[in-house]
Amino acid sequence: MKKIILSFIAIGILFSCGKTKEENVIAEAETEIKEEVKEELQPISDTVMENAIIYEANIRQYSEEGSFNAFTKDIPVLKELGVKVLWLMPIYPISTTKSKGSLGSYYAISDYTKVNPEFGTIEDFRTLVKTAHDNDIYVILDWVANHTGWDHIWLKEHPEYYTKDTEGNITHTVDTDWTDVADLNYDNTAMREQMKNDMIYWLKEEGVDGFRCDVAGMVPVDFWNRTVTELKKIKPVFMLAEGWEPELLENAFDMGYGWDTHHKMNDIAQGKSNVSEWDKRMVQIDTMYAKDDILMNFTSNHDENSWNGTVKERMGDAAEVFAALSYVAPGMPLIYSGQEYDMDKRLLFFEKDTIIKKKNKFFPLYKKLGKLKNTNPALHGGKNAASYTRIITSDDNKVLAFARKKDNHEVVFVANLTKEPVKFTTEYKGEFTNYLSGDNFEIKPGQEYELAAWDYWILIKK
Repeated sequence: MKKIILSFIAIGILFSCGKTKEENVIAEAETEIKEEVKEELQPISDTVMENAIIYEANIRQYSEEGSFNAFTKDIPVLKELGVKVLWLMPIYPISTTKSKGSLGSYYAISDYTKVNPEFGTIEDFRTLVKTAHDNDIYVILDWVANHTGWDHIWLKEHPEYYTKDTEGNITHTVDTDWTDVADLNYDNTAMREQMKNDMIYWLKEEGVDGFRCDVAGMVPVDFWNRTVTELKKIKPVFMLAEGWEPELLENAFDMGYGWDTHHKMNDIAQGKSNVSEWDKRMVQIDTMYAKDDILMNFTSNHDENSWNGTVKERMGDAAEVFAALSYVAPGMPLIYSGQEYDMDKRLLFFEKDTIIKKKNKFFPLYKKLGKLKNTNPALHGGKNAASYTRIITSDDNKVLAFARKKDNHEVVFVANLTKEPVKFTTEYKGEFTNYLSGDNFEIKPGQEYELAAWDYWILIKK
């Protein structure tokens, strides 16, 4: 009898154990499903723009492979840097007729609705976009509306879409050396409509979130205004103009290039100007632009790097302080491919080149600056930006000091923008934390402070 009872107990235990394992398997499966169902990235908004960092991706040169897939693997790394907007340099097929170099210019496009097979397939591109969205990063495409490559189908099917000389020949853009492209004629309404439809394709079919528009000031503003109105009927979009003209930002574009700001940085770094020129630039911005206009801050981009020199060539030992300034000044900071890896070479433009991805000084700096930009409202630089107030010092031609404030948050930036040590005083006061060192820091009226050449403080109000 004992044997029978024990047998029933054993069977019960086995049954019970089996049921528990089954329940565990179901529970684990449910957990996996929940983990796989990630919340869809919400459309881009003014809120996103406030604390965003933009990254310019040069797919051809980013890796040895020069492919979408090689770049996609590193998208989580961009998230570490606080990147919110990913700008892809032109990804379309490149014209071979009249092309420059062995690979041609990204900006000589032969088809607006295809991808360059050099980079991969449309499926590879879709994976890139999905991966970016999964990492809370928006994707904008470089759009070249001023001209096409000489292989574009429009040249054969619609020559009336193009600008012609007095003899009736299609020409490249006047007063440029862009001989590898054919200039488009914006007096032609049919061409305008097709251009708009090609942009719509990328929003509707491929899920991109906006466009960076090449030489935007060379295309009629009314085209941009009408086209962007139509794009926004599909979904909210982020529009970046390669241009400084205030009229571009009145309706069509969210952000323009801070070209003059960049030039002031270069001039100060090279000893051609001093801090007074920065102050004049800040006044100029307030005078020229509306409060909700955004300007992009940068120490490099694809044009500057390839044609005017690396950051080290142009800024030398001042590279770090101007990188920091691009984050804490009003606007949105840009990282160009390779800057996070201390890149110090001019990337070839018409040939294959490669960025060496080795973390050194700038990766941890950009990571820390990115965290501050993403999280502190005092650095908001969008359509509802934090205030900017110049702090007076005893040596304002050498020392740049200002406060950014919003919603009881305050960030103070103090920098020596010269190649020599400087001593100074200020009447400003407050208790802060030195963001980069973590040390307590108090500013006292009348107290003398000293900064080494190109040194700076980012101070967070306690």
